[in-house]
Amino acid sequence: MRLTSATVYALDIPFVDAFRHAAAERGACDSVVVRVATDTGVEGFGEGAPRRYVTGESAEGLVDHLAGVLWPALAGRDLPALRGEADLAVLDAMIPEAAVPGVLAPHASRAALELAIVDAILREQGISAGEILTPRRLRVRYGGVIPAVSPEHARRLARQLRLVGLAQIKVKVGTGDDVGRVRAVRAEVGPEVSLRVDANGAWRLTEAVAAIEAIAPYRIAAVEQPLPRCDAAEWARLRRLSPIPLVADESVVTRTDLEAFISARAADYVNVRVSKCGGLARSLAMAQRAAASGLGIQVGSQVGETAILSAAGRHLAATLPDVAFVEGSYGSLLLSEDVSADGVRFGHGGEARLLTGLGLGVRVVEARLRKYAHRLVGL
Repeated sequence: MRLTSATVYALDIPFVDAFRHAAAERGACDSVVVRVATDTGVEGFGEGAPRRYVTGESAEGLVDHLAGVLWPALAGRDLPALRGEADLAVLDAMIPEAAVPGVLAPHASRAALELAIVDAILREQGISAGEILTPRRLRVRYGGVIPAVSPEHARRLARQLRLVGLAQIKVKVGTGDDVGRVRAVRAEVGPEVSLRVDANGAWRLTEAVAAIEAIAPYRIAAVEQPLPRCDAAEWARLRRLSPIPLVADESVVTRTDLEAFISARAADYVNVRVSKCGGLARSLAMAQRAAASGLGIQVGSQVGETAILSAAGRHLAATLPDVAFVEGSYGSLLLSEDVSADGVRFGHGGEARLLTGLGLGVRVVEARLRKYAHRLVGL
């Protein structure tokens, strides 16, 4: 089986409500979706979510990198069979490493193409991703996220999350009345719900110490990305001072980043996100390496991702032996319209079933891609 053509869709799907945190505010999905076709007539779909504050990528740059570098290197090549995790690494090795000026790591573009190819190969083989990434659980339990809003608004959102039975909630901090927001959420959800916060790199060391001490009385399970992307030694200093465990996200994008954090003992958890880490193969490898070093794992998501990335994240979360926190699969809770005919959003209690359909397990409606594409490139 060989790749014969591709189409790249840069999307602009409006959100139901705007979402704000310390690093960005967005009101629409800006993912890039790739459709690949093979000489056997099979199609596959993948997605990357560019974030300047994470990998340095923009949507326009992602499309250009796919069209000018990644796709030409794979077009016409024979594709490997996928029978297990090791075969994902073989496919990953086929995608070229190519630096992009001003970009930390072109991982969103890599993830979009890798996922599309994985989806196509598995559909050709007539199997699901769950058959090569052996699931450890048949259901994945997701948590909710509250954006950087006023304490009153945060309390209303927390009430909604409590009513749908979510056992884990993350509150965005690093802007406005953080203590008031956390206090309001804790008061609304009670003592049993696991509550953590995410600063998206908003604080410097002294600010982080003060902020963490201020929210510690509210039984916070973890503080995500308290510091910006900086030397792991600075994180290690904060970890020694913090009464709350730390989660590294934007600071751990590459395998080199991860090794630096492991060596410095700079965090307690690492957030593994498929788009951020460069696809399923690399996300799986980073999660396994992190777990082997004693780090806890959070399987994260990109705000506004479509069903394609949500499906990949669910397969990843289902196959890892131990996952502390899982995010994503918001679907139409956030997007005005998702790109799949199959709903992927979680249900009561945050529970969502393992996806067992062919490929990644979602049926993409290409008419919706065309509807929301502000740029479309045929390759």
